[in-house]
Amino acid sequence: MARIVVVGSLNMDLVATTPRIPVVGETIIGTTYFTEPGGKGANQAYSAARLGGDVAMLGRIGDDDFGREMRDNLVKAGCDVSGIHSIPGTSGVALIFVAEDGQNSIVVVPGANTSFAPEHITQDRAHIRNSKIVLLQLENPVPTVLAAAQAARKAGAKVILDPAPAPATPLPPELMRTVDIVTPNETEAAILAGLPPGTLTPQQAVVIGRKLQAMGATTVVVKLGSQGCVIVAQDRPILLPAPKVNAMDTTAAGDVFGAGLGVALSEGLDLPAACRFANHAAALSVTRLGAQIAVPCRAEVNVFLNTAQIDAPTTLEG
Repeated sequence: MARIVVVGSLNMDLVATTPRIPVVGETIIGTTYFTEPGGKGANQAYSAARLGGDVAMLGRIGDDDFGREMRDNLVKAGCDVSGIHSIPGTSGVALIFVAEDGQNSIVVVPGANTSFAPEHITQDRAHIRNSKIVLLQLENPVPTVLAAAQAARKAGAKVILDPAPAPATPLPPELMRTVDIVTPNETEAAILAGLPPGTLTPQQAVVIGRKLQAMGATTVVVKLGSQGCVIVAQDRPILLPAPKVNAMDTTAAGDVFGAGLGVALSEGLDLPAACRFANHAAALSVTRLGAQIAVPCRAEVNVFLNTAQIDAPTTLEG
């Protein structure tokens, strides 16, 4: 099996469940509270390992209890953590509110993640040199993400960028040109294309996907939540519907999708088949509360692939 390297963030999630997401200035009474390891990078690494991938992660944690717990959790999943280094200070944290309808609101305080610099990519380049798939996100400094993408391209690895959280400023054109697949959700896709964020129809996702291709992206996979995902490549766009599930918590569903995509591609599946696998893995994850604790194992996804109700793929215009 090809090796997967995740370059990204590690955050301890501080999670409160509430009847609904509070509005500005409002105090409401929550129902439950718990902590669990998270961070978009660590979520992808943990998920990829749970889904059967051969995974290593590069990142930074603080010299605190949160950092040790996050690293240990990845070890338990079977992830190579030799590229995760501890530095003086605090680890990243994420404050997460989860409403009864499964929607969430998240504030990330990066902590040690901000210290992950481009020169650290050079120091740990052996991991990337031996990789076939490299997964990236945007919770680390953009220059570090770009350095990782360039190192992966030089190594001949396929580069997959999850552009989350949505950037406040346009991404460097060289980053968009260096990645092979960009996997934004609805909000991120609109922001990257310079449009107001909002819910997208599949056809709107195609239009935005073509805009992102004009900015340098080779292939765009727009994640549409319960609608599934739209693949915008060089040929006709395709809508791959998601399995129908009762969502409890959508936290980290996009991370599970990215991990599933990376694992499936590392095993030789073509892009539509890999996205189908990723759709099913992500759909299973939203039926459970939490981020990493909600990630299904490979056997569960295999069963779900054979039993879930799902509509047929649709070829779209554009």
